[in-house]
Amino acid sequence: MNEITISEMKRVLELQKRKHIEEGAPSFQLRKDRLDRAISMVNKYQKDVISALQDDFGNRDPVMSMATEIMSSVGPLEHAKKNLSKWMKPEKRRVGAPMPGAGTILSLLGAKAKIEYQPKGTVGCISPWNFPVNLVMAPLGGILAAGNRVMIKPSEISSSTSNVIKIMFEEFFDESEIAVFVGDPEVGAAFSALPFDHLLFTGGTAIAKHVMRSASDNLVPLTLELGGKSPVIVDKDAKISDVAQRVMQGKTMNAGQICLAPDYALVPKDKVNEFVEESINSVTEMYPEMKDNDDYTSIVNQSHFDRIQGYLEDAKSKGAELVEINPNNEDFSQQPHHKIPPTLVLNPSEDMKIMQEEIFGPVLPVKQYEELSESVEYVNSKERPLGLYYFGKENEDYVLSNTTSGGVTVNDVISHITQENLPFGGVGPSGMGSYHGHDGFKEFSHAKSIYNQVSLNLNKLAGLVPPYKKEKDKSPTA
Repeated sequence: MNEITISEMKRVLELQKRKHIEEGAPSFQLRKDRLDRAISMVNKYQKDVISALQDDFGNRDPVMSMATEIMSSVGPLEHAKKNLSKWMKPEKRRVGAPMPGAGTILSLLGAKAKIEYQPKGTVGCISPWNFPVNLVMAPLGGILAAGNRVMIKPSEISSSTSNVIKIMFEEFFDESEIAVFVGDPEVGAAFSALPFDHLLFTGGTAIAKHVMRSASDNLVPLTLELGGKSPVIVDKDAKISDVAQRVMQGKTMNAGQICLAPDYALVPKDKVNEFVEESINSVTEMYPEMKDNDDYTSIVNQSHFDRIQGYLEDAKSKGAELVEINPNNEDFSQQPHHKIPPTLVLNPSEDMKIMQEEIFGPVLPVKQYEELSESVEYVNSKERPLGLYYFGKENEDYVLSNTTSGGVTVNDVISHITQENLPFGGVGPSGMGSYHGHDGFKEFSHAKSIYNQVSLNLNKLAGLVPPYKKEKDKSPTA
């Protein structure tokens, strides 16, 4: 079966590349039509998507699924459609020249410089399981606006949702425009090795290294949206009740299975107890019970459940204090799904796995500090994260000027990803390249520089064309 799928992928890529050359860059009308079809497709299949997500996760908050998979998928597509005409216009650039003032002269004589944004061709899109629809559709705003064709490989972990994704695209798009291929990791590996014109991968850093190696064989340009350990820095002037509420809302959304989820918190030493107390209050208010509560999402499968439980056991064995927030004192040892109560890990040490690997679950290590500079130094001692969250006011400039991360949300977590006018992406180990809005349009376009020269041969007038010396200045021959 895999051999048939891999053969089909190669056939469709060849078809899309041939159509791209034959038909050229799509018109404004066609790009708008593709965006409209994508919007109609998501709206039509929203119930099927939410149902499939329930199958894949065991239990997934349907209200959150509507917000994160449907509304936040349509939003970027609508934004792209609204701005499409403006984005497609050539970008004028000032004419320059090697000699001072010469650029102005060239402009007066009719020289022009501009950038035209051309579609790259076929963009491959490898999407993850945690937000399987959104992380296909949100990038499509820029990809389709830029005029590209697309091949999609959704995650095999969220197989029910992947099957719905395939069905809905096949209804609304011809395979020469967009095609979806489902399959196991072998199919995914073959997909990443195809000679796309651009490849977008969203997922873990370890797999990204394999994707990057495969893409290098064909020198395929990459956009990598990864993750890492996104820190929360709590300043001494922050209101702890507000901090705990925002942090725990972000940490329990999708049970922490978010690339931008807060991964650990740095809290002033004298505020740690208050942070723990307010975190308990916040979770109790949101989830008075969890085991049979549709609002509280399950861990996606047994493997990830065991991985997170392993982190907790390792931390406990090495001296950490675990604060399990379980308002109704429910027994999670027997349950139909893979739910883990929100858990704070106090006094974590660097030898614990939970401080070394991205958690991707409802578990939050809490480290204490005495001086704010300690928290900045700690963040800088680690790999650069996808997101950073600062709570406070007094030292905002200090923290942001002295740390590097893919993006930042101040006095909240995760929220910067909702801004279509801000590029979303990582830095170093947390990713490369970015998308959203106009930045996504540019990411998936080729910026072609075009210079129109004046009719006068200025090089000749300036004496820059051989023979460089006048006849009378030439040295006599022997």
